[in-house]
Amino acid sequence: MIVPLFTKQRRAIAIFFAAILLLASVQALAQGMVVGVNVVNPMRASVADQNTLLSQLKAAQVRVIRCGISDDEKGIDFARRAAALGIRIQLIVGPKYAPDAPTRPYQPNEFPDMWGGHPLSAADPVLSRTAFQHLFDNLDANGIALAGVELGNEINWAAFNPEFPLPGEGKILSLQDLADDPEGKQIANGFLHYVKILSVLKEVRDHSRLNRSTPIILGGLVSAKDGEKPYNNKKEDMVSLSATIAFLRAHGLDALVDAYGIHSYPSAGQPGNPAAAAKRAARLDSVDLAECRAEGTAGGKPCWITEWGFPNKDLSCPPNETGRTLLIEEMRTDFAAAAAEHRLVGIDYFSWNSDPWAKQFDFDSVYRCGMLTESGRKAIAPAVGQEKSPGVVRGS
Repeated sequence: MIVPLFTKQRRAIAIFFAAILLLASVQALAQGMVVGVNVVNPMRASVADQNTLLSQLKAAQVRVIRCGISDDEKGIDFARRAAALGIRIQLIVGPKYAPDAPTRPYQPNEFPDMWGGHPLSAADPVLSRTAFQHLFDNLDANGIALAGVELGNEINWAAFNPEFPLPGEGKILSLQDLADDPEGKQIANGFLHYVKILSVLKEVRDHSRLNRSTPIILGGLVSAKDGEKPYNNKKEDMVSLSATIAFLRAHGLDALVDAYGIHSYPSAGQPGNPAAAAKRAARLDSVDLAECRAEGTAGGKPCWITEWGFPNKDLSCPPNETGRTLLIEEMRTDFAAAAAEHRLVGIDYFSWNSDPWAKQFDFDSVYRCGMLTESGRKAIAPAVGQEKSPGVVRGS
């Protein structure tokens, strides 16, 4: 197909300005904590609803959104429209699997919160490379610079990693369990395949024209501690956050990622109470951020909290946000302290919106009643003094 000259010129101009945007984003990452927000399932919405969503995000001065996009022109078109408004995507991608790969079906009656899918041990490096290459080539061709790319989501929990059996025993596995326990050995095998796919993703990323400096983020890990019971008291197993990172690091993780993705959902009890706030801060430091290190420090990587938040089950309008606003102000103070120590380089609130197909997200959303709530404004406010924080500096 012959492409008209003016079209080629427009693409060249778009790529030029995208390169400038990417340079600015890398400089920002090197200076301070990135503040973003999760957008739930944007590809399920119509183009008109997507445009409304993007307009709302722009009006709120959101610059980074965490989400997935479909691996087709519709996904690229959404990313292109977001980029045109100055909104960069922190993209969640997944491994690819052969058509005959084993599958755990979704069982909504027995395990409504456990998603179906393929075990990590069935991930195909060749198919994944092809998919990643197609994605990054499309991003380059359309002048789209990402804010980050994250492989997978909550791989240390049964909900998003079908390597775990269902039902489980309601236990949190340790690093030793990954070596000795039959279930742990199987999960460890899946983690080894995850590292292989990470290696493929990095190789493809490194050869991108526009995204070769885009941070690679370890798929957000749930906050699970050795010796605890899972927070939900259900027959669902987890691997502790520290054990997951230790195992992956022993198999080359730090050469492949720029930040560890962490999910942090603190207790929402007693907002405004100093004692309760102290407990939340202690948990954040001793569990969620325990493995986080400043870039260039031996023994780890900085962290990026790719999900955090507090639900508000009061869906009345106008919003009643007093308690949640206090909690968010408290956590932003704690995050700022970690960022000042160069251990935390990004935070993404969960979530901006809800999803008609997943009503449980209604409680999490900060855009409700046709407006951004006060708690939402606090959650997505730019980091104070971010010029003093290092952000992500690629060392891999």
